[in-house]
Amino acid sequence: MHRRALGFAVVFVLHMLWSGTAIAAGAAAGAMPSAMDERVRACTSCHGVQGQGLNNDYFPRIAGKPAEYLFNQLSAFRDGGRTYPPMGYLVAFLPDEYLRKISQYFAELQPPYPNADQSHVTPAVLAAGQRLVMQGDPARKIPACIACHGERMTGQQPGIPGLLGLHASYIAGQMGTWRSGTRHALAPDCMRSIAVKLTDKDITAVSTWLARQARPADPRPAPASAKRLPLACGSQPQ
Repeated sequence: MHRRALGFAVVFVLHMLWSGTAIAAGAAAGAMPSAMDERVRACTSCHGVQGQGLNNDYFPRIAGKPAEYLFNQLSAFRDGGRTYPPMGYLVAFLPDEYLRKISQYFAELQPPYPNADQSHVTPAVLAAGQRLVMQGDPARKIPACIACHGERMTGQQPGIPGLLGLHASYIAGQMGTWRSGTRHALAPDCMRSIAVKLTDKDITAVSTWLARQARPADPRPAPASAKRLPLACGSQPQ
């Protein structure tokens, strides 16, 4: 009961604060925000006004990702598949219908991508990252990232996310949570089965290479494909 009460209090207070900020900003600009803009104010305060993400490890880009993927993540935060207390409190009591509306809202946005990471990385590390992303490692039964996330790495409908526009530290952190089991999906959990085969050097190489890639000409997720994924994934239709 204490957690439930605290969750309600957090949601209510944050909603009031963010709604007031949104109304003031809208009035100053001469236009009031839409009802859906108001509903997602708690999201945009951390993930950016258009879901473009912020310059830190905790608030990634969510704009333009497939709606089904975003819904799966929101329901995972709500139901325990992913653990991050602020997100858990915000969605703890929201029904599926509400989460789907939020997901569709951000799926339809395509704000500019951040500048590609230009920090110093050795050519050997980048080459290793590119090889794993584009070719995988058949000897270790590690499929290429593009085999699921699309040749343009922008994701695939209906529920596979893009890999671009994210910070290397965020990508590495998420791979670490898959590997440790603190993040999981419906069985068979294909991402965990891949992550446990990756070394720390593999994760560093993949995350740094991805973070250095420029925005694609067409950032939209690829259409759904009848081609089977290299691994069975419980969260994806087969």
